[in-house]
Amino acid sequence: MNKTLVFGGSGQLGQCLQHVAQQRNFTSIVFLAEEQANILNQETLWATFEQHRPAYIINCAAYTAVDKAEDEVDLARKVNRDGAENLARLCGEFGTTMLHISTDFVFAGTGNEPLLESDETAPISVYGLTKLEGEQVIAQHTAQYFILRTSWLYSEYAGNFVKTMLRFGKEREEMRVIWDQLGTPTYAVDLAGALLHIIESGSTAYGLYHYSNEGVTSWYDFAVAIFELGGLPTRTVPIRTAEYPTKATRPAFSVMDKTKAKTALGLAIPHWRASLVACMRRLGE
Repeated sequence: MNKTLVFGGSGQLGQCLQHVAQQRNFTSIVFLAEEQANILNQETLWATFEQHRPAYIINCAAYTAVDKAEDEVDLARKVNRDGAENLARLCGEFGTTMLHISTDFVFAGTGNEPLLESDETAPISVYGLTKLEGEQVIAQHTAQYFILRTSWLYSEYAGNFVKTMLRFGKEREEMRVIWDQLGTPTYAVDLAGALLHIIESGSTAYGLYHYSNEGVTSWYDFAVAIFELGGLPTRTVPIRTAEYPTKATRPAFSVMDKTKAKTALGLAIPHWRASLVACMRRLGE
């Protein structure tokens, strides 16, 4: 099997990829932590490509601290744009197919229709802007790429909304959670499975895709489901975004249409609640 390199292999999605690869006996894959292959170090990256000659790379490395990015603009841009560009250049040079993760935050979130890949982007945060810039530079340097925009990523690994709610649910009697931001939670294990499916299928349907779990919910309803499935008696109070000010502005509506991913890539996508049940089961093991 052709070799796959994973950059950012020790993060949440990287750990999910390790889990799914093991399940599927997908052995020709190398996970590289930041200290092994920093995507900003062009010399080290070239040596890594030269050593492994990968058929595929998956870029899980990203600056994802949405609020901190408003103050750390240069760092966010270096990782999300320049790092992606460094990888895309080498993919073009070595004939490697690049799989890259982007975000629903490239949209303004002012509409109420599920978002298509062709819809106009208008990021309202530094994080969203730098991720959009990453998409753009990849397309400039290689034609062999799959960019998957995802949303509200969680899993049993690393820090995320589900684990935070479970922790708070055990500590607090009441949680106030935003109800006027609508999107779709995505189980990172499902996303990892989609990435490996693209590689295993040998697809050449290159381009930009939307991938999240199916369905629509608010952060409030997501929290209610987490507490319910976790058997926690926490009282959940819905609040508006304005009642919980943050440094970065979030899209109010970022539900993405997955038709293209399902038809062109043959992906079967579970509903968000079914995937949350699976995650909670694994957290309880």
